[in-house]
Amino acid sequence: MTASLHPTSATTPPGSVAPVVPIVIVGCGGFGREVQDVVEAMNTGCIQFDLLGYVDDAPSQDNLERVARRRARVIGDLAWLEQAPADVQYVIGIGSPAVKARIAARLGDRPSPVLVHPGATVGGDVELGPGTIVCAGSVLTTNVRVGRHVHVNLLCSVGHDVVIGDHVSINPLVAVSGDVTIGGGVMLGTHSAILQGLSIGDDAVVGGAALVTRNVLAGVVVKGVPAA
Repeated sequence: MTASLHPTSATTPPGSVAPVVPIVIVGCGGFGREVQDVVEAMNTGCIQFDLLGYVDDAPSQDNLERVARRRARVIGDLAWLEQAPADVQYVIGIGSPAVKARIAARLGDRPSPVLVHPGATVGGDVELGPGTIVCAGSVLTTNVRVGRHVHVNLLCSVGHDVVIGDHVSINPLVAVSGDVTIGGGVMLGTHSAILQGLSIGDDAVVGGAALVTRNVLAGVVVKGVPAA
């Protein structure tokens, strides 16, 4: 994990201008285009990223047209990114935890910045792993540890002393209470809520609008109120 919210700040001397980071978004579907919103918001007033475009192995015609309307483009597939210059960084704009894990494994040690929308709130002693994306309106309070390539989508809340594993996807309007542990590869459905002090095992899925009132074992799908 890394404690840096701004990937260039740790190596930039005081008073100097941080270098602009060339970046691509993997996946030009809906969430990938929402990631472009985060990049553009972060660039407001101070250019941090040069968005080269998207990479996608099988973009649909509809998504190509939607990307073009955003004044962006698909510049190649994942193989293009594997051969790109070493300074080109990437973020994954695909929600599936399993797909994120495969892409990250394929790209190896290619760097991936942390993206935090300026409309999000991140408290003290919060560590965000490489490739993590925090969207507008979300709140992470204090003493939170987040792994690699985690998505915290729109209007989520993550309470104190939460630990989140790699490749987790937290969909919009999720509420994670304090002292919760979320394993790697977990998917939390929109509007779900996790009560205080619980644990969610690796690769589990919490359905939309579910209320989790007890620990969830690895690989299990739960749904409903209370979730079962």
